[in-house]
Amino acid sequence: MRISRIDFEGQEEGRFASASRKRKSDYIDVTILTPNNPDGREHSVLANCKDDIYSMADCLQQALDGYQGSGSEVHEYYLELLRLSDI
Repeated sequence: MRISRIDFEGQEEGRFASASRKRKSDYIDVTILTPNNPDGREHSVLANCKDDIYSMADCLQQALDGYQGSGSEVHEYYLELLRLSDI
């Protein structure tokens, strides 16, 4: 089994994201949709870099929850992104 896409829904209304990875790609592609960016903001994260993945998790947490969360809140997003990683 291979997981290729994860969808997120934030605590704040109108905040969504999707993370996906195509077969043989070195990157996890993340799209974040918010009321301020309804067309989405796109990011590419190296799938084998813990720091890049953690940074993206921090960005997701802030964008979707609407505030700067604690380390444990960011870690929840990090664990989900790891499912698409090479780590």
